[in-house]
Amino acid sequence: MLIFENDYIVLKEENEKVYLKTIGEGFPLKEFDSILKKYPRIKLSSFAILRKVTATVTEQFEEIGIWLPPIEIVTSRDRMTATMYVHEDPKTVFTDGTKMQEQIKEFANNIGIVHGFVDLTLDTVLTGKPTVVAIGTPAKPGKNAKITYIEQAERKPLIRDDGKADYFDMNFITEIEAHEWLGEKIPADSGEPGKNVFGESIPALPGKDSPIKYDQKTVYEKVDEDGKVTIYATEGGVLDDSDGFLSVQKHLPVPNDVGVGTGNLNFDGSISIRGTVLAGYSVVATGDISIDGPEGVTSPKLIESLNGDVYIRGGIFGNGESVVRAGGNIFVKHTNESTLTAKGDIQIGSYALGSNLKASSILVNEYKGKIIGGRAEATSTITTAISGNRLERKTELVITMPDRKESMQIVKEKAEEMKSLEADIVNIKARITPLLDFVDKMNGAQRKAFEDSKVSLLEKENELTKIDKEVQTILQSLKSMGTEKIQITKEAYPGTYIQLGKKSTTLNTQTCGNFKLEQGEINA
Repeated sequence: MLIFENDYIVLKEENEKVYLKTIGEGFPLKEFDSILKKYPRIKLSSFAILRKVTATVTEQFEEIGIWLPPIEIVTSRDRMTATMYVHEDPKTVFTDGTKMQEQIKEFANNIGIVHGFVDLTLDTVLTGKPTVVAIGTPAKPGKNAKITYIEQAERKPLIRDDGKADYFDMNFITEIEAHEWLGEKIPADSGEPGKNVFGESIPALPGKDSPIKYDQKTVYEKVDEDGKVTIYATEGGVLDDSDGFLSVQKHLPVPNDVGVGTGNLNFDGSISIRGTVLAGYSVVATGDISIDGPEGVTSPKLIESLNGDVYIRGGIFGNGESVVRAGGNIFVKHTNESTLTAKGDIQIGSYALGSNLKASSILVNEYKGKIIGGRAEATSTITTAISGNRLERKTELVITMPDRKESMQIVKEKAEEMKSLEADIVNIKARITPLLDFVDKMNGAQRKAFEDSKVSLLEKENELTKIDKEVQTILQSLKSMGTEKIQITKEAYPGTYIQLGKKSTTLNTQTCGNFKLEQGEINA
């Protein structure tokens, strides 16, 4: 097919290729641009070939490019987009705007495109410019599992406008009735598949599943037909989630005082005491201990929560004899001549007088709180408004810093423990999972062995969670090295001894501020 001819060149198309013959000398190459604009279906292989062919008059046709189709549709690598190129005037390619959509669809169908066509008008299609004609439907990822637990009040005293900590309205213990709702899990869904422009299905990425964590000894679950899991308390008690697993601990309410009528208390669960603990008596519990008497306690021998928190609504008058320990946190209005030790934090509403305090952080009311005499030792932060007094009573505020090498050795040892526990968990799951569909058919001995395996699995999972929590605590303490501080917001009297790591100083003048290490020295 003849495309173009003048006094210098002849252009023809044959088998979708473009050929040129030079019949006269002196053809100006710039004029070829106007030819390309007039015949947009010509696509040159290279300008160098064109220059070479037009330089010499010859009787032979030379290939210089290809003859593009009127319409060309290409798809993206992900097969989600189809783009059309029109290599002629659209008004000559398409009959009219109304039928254009049908023509495009028919052309696209011939190369397998069947989905996601875009509505177009003749005005939107330009010669040689890309026009998107079809867009695939992307897959919708599934929703992640949604877990909701029963709401628990935050264990934190309210600081009133006058700077006093309100320890009288803390909801320290959350009492639970038998079969009470504790939480639910809406399972992850699979999402919605998509479709590319060729009509091929695109699988959806399913939502992320997460376990609902609870103690199978004290909490049970029900699963509805949609897969929703709801958990309930097996028996009444108090709520606990200290190990990362929701559980209902046994609850021992003491309506009056701990003393002659009760003797010393040692209880596997949580204890709430409406009155006080009389001098010389002890209270030990695995869970939380709450002492609600507004007058506090005087000279108790020992108050200890092995795994939970201790809350004393009033203060402690220890007379140098009382010890309070907690596996979690200690909340108290004030402490006189007592020893308080917590793995978590110690929060004091008013003052600590002549007491020995040891915790991760020691937080005495930053507006009016006082630490006078004694020793406060923490690994992260000590905060108080006032330290010492006008009589320059020696008051020790100490931040201990972990030994990095020793801490990493502990982490390494615990990592080995975790590895062993994980292997045990995998083995137990491999044993019990195939049996889940046959539980109803088991005899007594088989059912007992099955239930024992489930209990063993739960115990190992709980132990794994506990060790992981310990490792994270150590790693966090290492990560926080360098951020430790002693904060005295109002007055630090002379006689206040400040120690951060191996560096220490005793204040000789009254001051205040944040004391921390700067370039290896205390900024006092």
